[in-house]
Amino acid sequence: MPDYMFLLESRLSPEQRAVMLRVQELSAALGFNVYLTGGTVRDLVTGASLRDLDFTVEGNPSKIAHELEKGGAKILSEDEKLRHLEVLFAGDCEGSISAARDDHYVRPGTRPEIRWSTIMEDLRRRDFSLNAIAISLNPASRGLLLDPTNGLSDIERAEVRALTIHSFTNQSVRLLRVLRYAARMGFKVEQRTQEWFDLAIERNLQETIAPEDAGEELRALAREERPTVVLKDWEEHDLLEAVNPVLAKKHPAYDAISRLMKVREDLFTAGFRPRLAVPMLLAILGKLKDRELSNVLSKAGFRSSEAEAVLGYEEEAVEAQKELAGRKMKAPVDAFHFLEKMPLDQIAYLMAESNNSGALSKIRAFLNKWRPIRNALPTVATELEAIGMARGPKFDAVVEQVFAMQLTGRGKTAEERVKILRKLSGIKEPPKKKEKEKKPPKGTDKAHAAAAMGDAAHKKHVAAKAEAQHAARGKAAPAKNPAKHAGRASHGKSSASGKKKSHGRK
Repeated sequence: MPDYMFLLESRLSPEQRAVMLRVQELSAALGFNVYLTGGTVRDLVTGASLRDLDFTVEGNPSKIAHELEKGGAKILSEDEKLRHLEVLFAGDCEGSISAARDDHYVRPGTRPEIRWSTIMEDLRRRDFSLNAIAISLNPASRGLLLDPTNGLSDIERAEVRALTIHSFTNQSVRLLRVLRYAARMGFKVEQRTQEWFDLAIERNLQETIAPEDAGEELRALAREERPTVVLKDWEEHDLLEAVNPVLAKKHPAYDAISRLMKVREDLFTAGFRPRLAVPMLLAILGKLKDRELSNVLSKAGFRSSEAEAVLGYEEEAVEAQKELAGRKMKAPVDAFHFLEKMPLDQIAYLMAESNNSGALSKIRAFLNKWRPIRNALPTVATELEAIGMARGPKFDAVVEQVFAMQLTGRGKTAEERVKILRKLSGIKEPPKKKEKEKKPPKGTDKAHAAAAMGDAAHKKHVAAKAEAQHAARGKAAPAKNPAKHAGRASHGKSSASGKKKSHGRK
């Protein structure tokens, strides 16, 4: 059988992998069969990023969800009637846990009877074939792909196909959903599904979309990566009024959506994976006044706490901006720690909507300069250990001081950092050791003495030779004036002969 687990695990983040293993463990302990379903498997097969982890269990998912809460998960919403829970898992991973069920319609368009079922029945009752795929996480069949409606083939053909002729009649909100899926993945609507869609529009089934169902689509739209394409498709098919008549009249704020999408790309480049549901919802509804916005949220089924969070979002962002641009945040290290704790979606909102140059410059520095310096702090810690300081509170304080200095441009080179670390830690550089004179090997004294005697003899020989040359020059010097020399010689001879003669007379 084909094993999709290797492909799945290779594309899961470490946090997502930990969640999957924990859900498997809890399901086995409770005796439930558990499967990855819907969007998770679809995104895996299409190569899209795995945004959510959607689990379906043959049993009551509440037991699993409440056990997960003990490990740090948070239940965002719970539909007790459908046994469906939206969960923020530990590690900041989003997803859901649902019970396998079958929706039984007495006749098309009526409210369905809900029956708890097996996974195969659950897959067959779904909206489109590309969502009717599952991967088993159970020990006996782990990695087995379940595809009872041949959804994998539709994905390969890049088509969105409804499962029954009554698909839009039973749930008219699928008129919005089919266009959202097609726009998200760049798929076309399968031919028969398109015919059923057109027939439903002719019968004005869009007018029967419940406001709460439209609100769910609006929530899903705010999490899409290409909301503009979806909105324009809805407008083209006159479906935006089904979402909200005021929004259809004033139109979505496409400029605001484009700005936020650009910011999301910048954050991706900086290594973040932001969830921008609230800022994107505000961008979509950006042309509505406060009272109109409040009415849209109320009709869309937003709980009062959710609506208040959306309505007060801009004010909170502006307050954060004032603090960031204020005097207290003049030092880069203070601005860094403030932004480090600031929600990423709020940072994104300011990047898209703010005109405050001071706040924006700090945000850009935080994303592109300060965070890389922070990530390199282990190198500073290693350098501090190398000069002899033991780890502890003082050690951590010195590292933080160096970080604060690096944010101002100091300590860029290793040599400069070591000097700073020595000054902050009080550890002086050890004195340089003097090199000891090496003792000459045995026999070298005699060799040196012989060499010295040889040098002395050589010098004596040179001196004697020089003296002889000097003497030779002295004897040869009179020859330079022959006449004078001859006169002196003649005079000498005559004197000598006179003396001899005089001595002879006596």
